[in-house]
Amino acid sequence: MAETTGGARLGPVRTLRVKMVLLGSSGVGKSSLALRFSRDQFRNTSPTVGCAYLTRVLHLGDVTFRLEIWDTAGQEKYHSVTPLYYRAAHAALVVYDICKRETFLRARLWIRELQKHYVPGSTVLWLVGNKADLDQDRQVSAQEGQNVAEEDGLSFTETSALSGDQINQLLLDVVHRVHECVGGQQEVLSLWQEVPLVDPKHGSSFNRFSSCCRAGP
Repeated sequence: MAETTGGARLGPVRTLRVKMVLLGSSGVGKSSLALRFSRDQFRNTSPTVGCAYLTRVLHLGDVTFRLEIWDTAGQEKYHSVTPLYYRAAHAALVVYDICKRETFLRARLWIRELQKHYVPGSTVLWLVGNKADLDQDRQVSAQEGQNVAEEDGLSFTETSALSGDQINQLLLDVVHRVHECVGGQQEVLSLWQEVPLVDPKHGSSFNRFSSCCRAGP
């Protein structure tokens, strides 16, 4: 799905890869957010096993960004392998469920872990309170989320994967911030070219831009 931020687009002169990873506890809606980001669809999903991989194309002026969205598993048993997926990420979204305070507390632990591994200025960090459509059941106020984000140097947004509220705006804001922070560093945002991969077992080509569990940038 291609999108422009406004105005007539004469055509992108280059396409840049942006790796964005979703982190957080199981059940907070990471997979639903990823599906909204990628296809603007919602459906109930099963817990992610390992990692799922989707893409989205956005246009900012004369630059096209191909977002590679990594939806990580939130179960504790996958925690040790999660760093394989957020390594070299340009943006990391730490997601919690506004109706479950324990997921908010867990999000703070994810933030601490990310801060140990990322290089300031090379990764955009965002705290996302999901399930805003269930405001009547909330256990974490928007102000509390905002305060934690400011304290830890993150941006903050509340979203609803169910209704789609703030989804597109969040995605555009993330891409803008990535472009501002690292867009001028050619070694950070690489040009993207789609190259068919060959399945070594069957000798046939396949497209890796779909749901998968491949590790690495």
